[in-house]
Amino acid sequence: MGPGRAQPRAHLARLREPDIRGEQYDCSWFFFLFCVFLFTLVWLYFAIIILNDFHNFNEFIFRQRKLWLDWSLVLLIATAVLISYSSVLLVLALFLQLCGQPLKLHWVHKVLLILTALVVAAAFTGLGIKWAEEWKSARISLQATGPFLHIGAVGGMTLLAWPLASFIYHTRSTGLKVFVLLVFWAAMIALYLAPLGITSPCIMEQNQLPPKPALIGHRGAPMLAPENTLMSLHKAVECDVQVFETDVMVSTDGVPFLMHDEELTRTTNVQAVFPERAALNSTAFNWTDLQQLDAGSWFLERRPFPTVQSLSPSDRKEAAEQRIPSLKQVLEAAKQSNISIMFDLRPENHSDYQNFVNVTLEVILQSGIPLQQILWLPDGFREDVKQQAPGVQHIYGRKRLENEEPGLHVNLPYQDMSSEEIRQYRQDNVSVNLYVVNQPWLFSVLWCSGVSSVTTNACQVLKEMKRPIWLLPSSTYFMIWIVVDCVSFLIIIWAFVLMK
Repeated sequence: MGPGRAQPRAHLARLREPDIRGEQYDCSWFFFLFCVFLFTLVWLYFAIIILNDFHNFNEFIFRQRKLWLDWSLVLLIATAVLISYSSVLLVLALFLQLCGQPLKLHWVHKVLLILTALVVAAAFTGLGIKWAEEWKSARISLQATGPFLHIGAVGGMTLLAWPLASFIYHTRSTGLKVFVLLVFWAAMIALYLAPLGITSPCIMEQNQLPPKPALIGHRGAPMLAPENTLMSLHKAVECDVQVFETDVMVSTDGVPFLMHDEELTRTTNVQAVFPERAALNSTAFNWTDLQQLDAGSWFLERRPFPTVQSLSPSDRKEAAEQRIPSLKQVLEAAKQSNISIMFDLRPENHSDYQNFVNVTLEVILQSGIPLQQILWLPDGFREDVKQQAPGVQHIYGRKRLENEEPGLHVNLPYQDMSSEEIRQYRQDNVSVNLYVVNQPWLFSVLWCSGVSSVTTNACQVLKEMKRPIWLLPSSTYFMIWIVVDCVSFLIIIWAFVLMK
C-alpha cells in the first residue's frame, strides 16, 4: 500500500513542477511589463515637464545642424507610441489574469518590451548628459504635481488589487504569493505615507498668496511676433508686459542693434542676401548691410511656436515686413509705451567690448528715456556704467553675497532658486526675476513662492492667469490625504474578499 500510494503522489508532484515554473515565468514577465510601463510613464511625465524649455533645445539643434524643426513634436509622438504600446499590453495582461489565464507573452512582445526599456533608458541618459538642469525642473514640478501624483498613484495601485487577488488565489507557489504580497503592501504603505515628504508653496491659505509676479517679455512676445523686433515689443506691451528683455550687439560702424545669436542665419535671410558672409559673427556687418535683411519671414516659414498658425492676416503681413531694429529705435518705442528695457550686451568676449559698452551708453543717454527704465544686465565694465549713468538699474546674474546691501535685483534661471530662497529674498527686499517661464504650472509654483517677476515667451498665456492653477489650505490637503488612503485600503480589502 505504501509504495503504491507514494507513486501517484510523486507523479502529481512532477506534474505540478512545470505548472509552478510556468507561473513563476509568467509572473517574471508580468513584473517586467509592469516596470516598463512605469518607466515609460515616468518618461512621459519628464517629456511634459521639459516642454517649458524645449524652444532652447530647438535653437541648440539649429546652431549645430542648421536645421529647424519643432523637436517637441517628435518627442511627444515617440513617447505616446511607447506609452500606448506598454499600456495596451499591460491592460491585456491584467485581463488575462482576472480570467485566470496564463500570460504566455509572445517572443515579439518580449523583444519590443526590452527595446522600449532600452530606448527610455537611453533618453534618460541623454537628458542627464546634455540637459542636466532639467532634473532640477523635474524636482520643481513635483511641487505643482506632487499632491495629484500621490492620489493617482494610490488609485492606480488600488485598481491592481483585483488582478493581484486573482493571482494570489490561483497560484500554487506559496513563496511567490508571499513575495508578491510583501512587495505590494510595501508599495502601498510607502504611497500612503508619501504626503509626509510632499511640500508645495501652493499649500497655503488664500490670504497668504503673494502678489502676481510681473511679466518680462523674453525678446518681446516671441510667440506672437518675430523675436527682438519692434513688432515683438508692441505685442509685449499688449500683453501688459512691464519689461522688454532683449539682446544688443554693435555693428562694425558703431550702431547698437537687437540680435540674440552670434550668427544671423536663424532669424534673418542673410544666407540669401550675403551667402558668402552668412557664417560671420553678427557684429561683422555694418548697419547698412543689416538694414537690408529680412528679420520676419523666417518666423512665418519655420513657425518656431504653434501660435504662429493662428496669427491674423494683418499680423502676418506686419511680421513679414520686420527688419532688424537699432537700439535707438527700440528706446524710442519703449519711451512712448512706458515699458522698461532689460538687455544683455553681446558678445562678452569681444576684443572691443569696452567700446561696445560706451557706444551703447551713449545711445541710451541721447535717447532721453528715463534711466530708471533701463535695466542693465552685462557684468563687464559695470562700475564705468554706474559712473556715467547713475540712474540705470543694475541687474545681477548671481545670488546675493553675504552682507550685501538691500534693494538688490537678481536675474537667474528658475532652476537655480528654491522656494525657500525666494521667500527669504522677498523678506530681505531683494527683487528676484527668474527665466524662462512658459508653462502655467511653473508660473503657479513661482507665484506661490513669492517671486517678483518672470521672463517668459508666453506672455499672452500668463497674462490671463488670475490666480495659480491650484491653491489648497493645509487642512484641506490633510483631509484629502486621509480620505484617499482610507478609501483605498477599504477597496483593497474588499477586492481580496470578493475575489476569494
